[in-house]
Amino acid sequence: MEITKTKEGSGGLSYPMLTKSNYTTRSLKMKVFMKAQGVWGAIEEDPNTVVDERKVQISLADIYQGVPEEVLQTIAEKETAKEVWEAIKTMCVGAEQVKEVKVETLKGEFESLTMKETYNIDVFCMKLSGITTNIRVLGEVMKEPSVVRKILRAVPDKFLQIASNIELFGDMKAMTVEELVGRLKAHEEKMKGRSENADKQQLILASQNQKTRGAYFRDKSRIRCYNCNTLGHYASECSKSQREREKRQEVNMTVVKDDEPALL
Repeated sequence: MEITKTKEGSGGLSYPMLTKSNYTTRSLKMKVFMKAQGVWGAIEEDPNTVVDERKVQISLADIYQGVPEEVLQTIAEKETAKEVWEAIKTMCVGAEQVKEVKVETLKGEFESLTMKETYNIDVFCMKLSGITTNIRVLGEVMKEPSVVRKILRAVPDKFLQIASNIELFGDMKAMTVEELVGRLKAHEEKMKGRSENADKQQLILASQNQKTRGAYFRDKSRIRCYNCNTLGHYASECSKSQREREKRQEVNMTVVKDDEPALL
């Protein structure tokens, strides 16, 4: 918040110091003060009317009372009170328009900002806090409940349950951003612990599965077949045993064929 300084002008009137954000209110006060002294006519002078030179000088003195040095350097070459008044108006209204554009841009960023799944709550709130601070610096009011509700709207699915509980049972008007962030961080840590336990379980299962698969695909270079007495395979995989079984089957088929006439 900017501090408004004042200086004593003619007739004991207190003139507000011109700042980047108070032109509108200051110009209204200045108009009232100058009318009270009877010198406002120097500002709204009619080209066809001769204005008292003394009133012109008083009006200039009144305007200069509350003008910062950087503005004085700009208006120093102006000759009449009206020219000085219009020069200040042009500078300040232009700056005011720029400020309004900046505020609208920042408000757009504020409304569109959402928390990505990969963000933690600290990173997100830091981004949001930066935007909020810039809006407030420009003189725009940004109340705490509005920021609190924005955070609750912007969190991803993993925070939806606690966000709903806070909205339903929390005092949204009295809750601060710090309090809300603390609750969300506690929830985040709890979820992180559960996730780490789940990851450990998955690693254990994967290790067990790997050992099981290793039992089936172990090295057979030292395995000796008790059928053919050679290395590299089990007896159940022995080709010699397979050939012997095939021969026995052929013999059996031959015997059956030879016995068919006798049976008839």
